[in-house]
Amino acid sequence: MEKYIDIIKNAYTGYWNYLKNEIIFPNSWDNYFYGLIIISIAVWLLEIAFPWRKNQAIFRKDFWLDTFYMFFNFFLLNLIILIALSKTVTTFFDDILGVIGLSVSSFQLFDVDDLPLWLGLFIFFIISDFTQWVTHNLLHRIPFLWNFHKVHHSVKEMGFAAHLRYHWMEPIIYKSMLYIPIAIIGGFDAQQVAIVHFFAITIGHLNHANLGWDYGALKYIFNNPKMHIWHHAKQLPEHVRYGVNFGLTLSIWDYLFKTNYVPHSGRDIELGFKGDETFPKDFINQELYPLKK
Repeated sequence: MEKYIDIIKNAYTGYWNYLKNEIIFPNSWDNYFYGLIIISIAVWLLEIAFPWRKNQAIFRKDFWLDTFYMFFNFFLLNLIILIALSKTVTTFFDDILGVIGLSVSSFQLFDVDDLPLWLGLFIFFIISDFTQWVTHNLLHRIPFLWNFHKVHHSVKEMGFAAHLRYHWMEPIIYKSMLYIPIAIIGGFDAQQVAIVHFFAITIGHLNHANLGWDYGALKYIFNNPKMHIWHHAKQLPEHVRYGVNFGLTLSIWDYLFKTNYVPHSGRDIELGFKGDETFPKDFINQELYPLKK
């Protein structure tokens, strides 16, 4: 027990020192705090320069709520719970495996250090994106998980910051689902993972932005604003009642597994979900909503 207490304590102090240094003493290109700000401003400027819904305000409905969500989920949530929980659960899982004579390395199929960097990162990206696509499906199909995911689908006007409006339970679910798949390919250092992470953030911001882009032929590979807006559609046909276009970064999974759906441009469709009229409008009550349900 003492070991786990030390892990939790060190996780809090370690992440606090990391976050403090990220903000006050930025000294490398893989700075997540300023990286998020730069990507957000860049995509917001694209929204302003090339608005798809021209009558949508620059400071759209819930702009500031989503901006708060963006920083809370990306940084404060790690400080409050995710880092400590992740390190504790990882250690606990390793201890359980140790009892039966296994370790995380037992699942490892190959060592990424033996591969060219670009290939290792590509494999990491493909495995993580597909696992997240599967997880996203589950968030829509399992009622218990859907109650958490409703927070993300409570967005009524799309904009870049809507990308990171989600309940704090979602990253726990995603990280849990990713644990074994990522373990099979070994680890990367922080700077290497940052390349994939910044790319995913950029695509995610663009997907939710007020932009009418589909990237031409690349729409069959990458998720895009014209495709993702249908994921947020309030009204869908019965045969796709659990949702459509589940891809996070890649759209290819939806085309492969026939969950793609883009019947027309979707520029002015109503967003949300059935019954969202009574869904809480403020951060605290949105976070509490699944617990009350």
